[in-house]
Amino acid sequence: MSTWPDTRILDLLGIELPIIQAPMAGATGTAMVIAASRAGALGSMPAAALSIEQLREALGTLRAAGTRPLNVNFFCHQPPPVDAERERQWKNLLEPYYRELGADFDAPTPVSNRAPFDSVACEVVEEFRPEVVSFHFGLPEKRLLERVKATGAKVLSSATTVQEAIWLEQHGCDAIIAMGYEAGGHRGMFLSEDLNSQIGTMALVPQIVDAVSLPVIAAGGIGDARGIVAAFALGASAVQIGTAYLFTPEASVTASHHSALRSAQASETALTNLFTGRPARGIINRIMRELGPISPAAPAFPLSGGALMPLKAKHEADFSNLWSGQALRLCKDQTSYELTRTLGAQALEKLQRT
Repeated sequence: MSTWPDTRILDLLGIELPIIQAPMAGATGTAMVIAASRAGALGSMPAAALSIEQLREALGTLRAAGTRPLNVNFFCHQPPPVDAERERQWKNLLEPYYRELGADFDAPTPVSNRAPFDSVACEVVEEFRPEVVSFHFGLPEKRLLERVKATGAKVLSSATTVQEAIWLEQHGCDAIIAMGYEAGGHRGMFLSEDLNSQIGTMALVPQIVDAVSLPVIAAGGIGDARGIVAAFALGASAVQIGTAYLFTPEASVTASHHSALRSAQASETALTNLFTGRPARGIINRIMRELGPISPAAPAFPLSGGALMPLKAKHEADFSNLWSGQALRLCKDQTSYELTRTLGAQALEKLQRT
C-alpha cells in the first residue's frame, strides 16, 4: 500500500512515484523517457519538434522497451498568418549580428517550425495508444480531443492561471499541471498573452486546487525533495520536473546549454520571446541582454527562430535558447533513473517525518 499522502495521480496514471518527467522538446529523447519510466515516474515524450515519421519511430522504440505507462506531449497552438513585413523587420534588427559574425544576411531565411497537434498526429496516437496524452497551450479542438480520449488515454494540460485551470476542467482534462512562473521552457498560457497574469508556483497551486475537482500536478521551481514535499503541502497530487532532468546524461542538450546550466546562477534566467515568438524561460545570454528578453519585433510563434539560425550556427551560446527553470542550482549530475529514484525516496522520507 502506498504511503504517499495523496494517491490520485498514482491511481489515475498507473505510476509508482508521483513524478512526471517533463516532456522537453529538443532535450528529451527516448533514453530519458525509458529511464524515468523504469524508475517509477511517468516518462514523457515530446512530439512538437518531431516529424510524424520521427514520432512514430520514437514511440516504436518506447513500446519495444516496455515503457508503460507512456505520456506523449503535443503543442496545440494555431499556426500564425504570414506576416512578411514583420519577419523582414525582425531580420533587419538582427542585421548587425549577421555582419559581425560573417553570416549571409541576403540568403533566404531558414524556417523555424513547431508542429501543432492535428489529425495526422492523432492517427499516431490511435496507432500506439499511449496511456497519457498531454498538451501545451490549451487543448486541441473538440473532435480531435474526443478521438484521443476514445483511445483510453488520460488527458493532461498545463494551466498558468486559475482561469485556465477551470477552462481545462470544463473541456475534458483528467488532471491539470499547475505551471508556476519559475518553470523553464515555454509558458503554457493560452487564455491571455499578458505576462502580468503569470504567478509563482507557491501561489498558483493552492488556488488551482481550490478551484477545480481534478488532481493537480505542481510544476515550476521544483528541483529536489523539499520542493516535492512543499507541493503536497499545497494540495498537489504530484509534481512535474524538467530542469533537473537536463542535468542527466540522457538529456540531448548542446555543449553550450550543458555549460550554461552548470554555471548560471538562479537569478540569471528570464522569460524571453526572442527564440520562438512565445514567452519561455531560459538562461540569459548575449542576445537577451542586448535586445531585451521580450521584444515586440519578434514574429509570432514559432517563426522568430528562423532568422536566428544562421547566427546560432556561428556562435551557439550567444544566439540559441538555453531553456532552464529557476531551480537550476538545486540540480545535480546523475542519471535519469538515479534522479527519479532519489527524488522519490527522499521526498517520501521527509513526508513520513512530518
